[in-house]
Amino acid sequence: MDTLTTDNFTGVNADERYPNIPLKYLTASSIIGDKVHDDKDESMGKIEDIMIDLSTGKIDYIVVEFGGFLGIGIKYYAIPFTMLKVDPDKKIFVFDQKKELLEKAPGFDLAHWPDTNFHREETYWSFNG
Repeated sequence: MDTLTTDNFTGVNADERYPNIPLKYLTASSIIGDKVHDDKDESMGKIEDIMIDLSTGKIDYIVVEFGGFLGIGIKYYAIPFTMLKVDPDKKIFVFDQKKELLEKAPGFDLAHWPDTNFHREETYWSFNG
């Protein structure tokens, strides 16, 4: 187990100025609203919300808002968090799937949230990716 630095006890950062480089941690508020692109840098939408499994304390899925125009026709998709990779230089998340797959995926509206178990990697995304 790593030993805790003095910083953790005093609240004063005596170590490096930016201890989170390379990137290890992000706040939920910094993730919500981030853009999601595919590996070709095409927009796949933006992160609308983060769903946490209360029994494990881990992120279960990310809600990605995609499509629509001026608030009409927007769909939301449950993307397993493990399928997103962060690009710290561009300050975006990369979803390594084709845009067409996302467009055909089972989306939902804000009044009908999905059962998280259906949207795990071993279901829709792995069978269609």
